[in-house]
Amino acid sequence: MMRIEGLTFAYPEEKLALSDVSFEIRAGEKIVLLGANGCGKSTLLKILNGLIFPRSGKYLFRDHRITKRTLKGRGLHRDFRSSVVLLFQRPDAMLFNPTVYDEIAFGPRQLGMDGVEQRVADWSEEFGLTDLLRREPFSLSGGEKQKVCLASLLALEPDVLLLDEPTANLDPRTTGWLVDLLQDLTLTTVVATHNLSLAAELGERTLLLSEDHRLTYDGPLTHLLGDRERLLEANLLHRHRHRHEGLEHRHYHTHDWS
Repeated sequence: MMRIEGLTFAYPEEKLALSDVSFEIRAGEKIVLLGANGCGKSTLLKILNGLIFPRSGKYLFRDHRITKRTLKGRGLHRDFRSSVVLLFQRPDAMLFNPTVYDEIAFGPRQLGMDGVEQRVADWSEEFGLTDLLRREPFSLSGGEKQKVCLASLLALEPDVLLLDEPTANLDPRTTGWLVDLLQDLTLTTVVATHNLSLAAELGERTLLLSEDHRLTYDGPLTHLLGDRERLLEANLLHRHRHRHEGLEHRHYHTHDWS
């Protein structure tokens, strides 16, 4: 479904974000994109979503080369924008309509889809948002905003859902709800996180980005979670001393900060 070949991306002033990254994603896969803060996870998701474009290398979606020029084609633009969607880490960055109803309806309206009203009704009911449809999105709680953003994406009936640190700003109850939802979805998902304690709930295959912005692991998540040295090198695990009853020893700890 998606293929990345030798992808390199740098921001202005030569700030490298990704270096020679290559991988493929098959339909229906649930992938966890792991890496420490600043390794390039968000940049990679934006490229997969066609928001930014690599300096070198290729990105193909269903064998179509995705570039700024090709996305201007009417047919590819509509197919790609309805097929691949991205949930930003902070919901406020995605909200701009006057009501929750308009937020959920916006994408289908823009793409000329049928049954907009039914799509809004179905997803608002699924996410418990029906009573909030006339509310202003910015008046909602953080968890409610996250649900509105997800409903607005899933109303497009996409094939690929990309999520950037989706639990970073959620309370435990809403985090549990989101994890259950992602497990039940049948579409392809790519979830970027540095939270190792949640990673096993979000997918079976993992892509690991190093702090020098390279892909250093592509394989089963269970194998990676057992490789402490690799996790230490990626800055997803650390060791420090503990004292208990006068005895000193060292522990491994995961970096589950937000």
